Amino acid sequence: MCFEKLKLTSEFSNVYKHGKKWHSDGVVVFFKEGSEKKVGFTASKKVGNAVKRALAKRRMRALFFDNQDRLVDGIYVFVAKERMSQMSYEALKKGYLWSLKRLGCLN
Repeated sequence: MCFEKLKLTSEFSNVYKHGKKWHSDGVVVFFKEGSEKKVGFTASKKVGNAVKRALAKRRMRALFFDNQDRLVDGIYVFVAKERMSQMSYEALKKGYLWSLKRLGCLN
């Protein structure tokens, strides 16, 4: 399964406005149903400096690509939370999978 990257601000805004969302300790997951396969990752300055934001996005990408074969088609946006940098990968993964399950995104 191959997902395209979300690139335009309008694409992100559309998912924020019309999609479903679920919060976990380290990440907020936005999901909009559809036949497209797209994904985007964001980390605001609240997460930290550029190094911490890049790390947060790498961790979210790793979680996503480890589990992408279990996901239904749609548009996904993952937003890092401030606590993400202090969380272990296992705790982050648990919250991430729980969020996807609650949104009905897992096969």
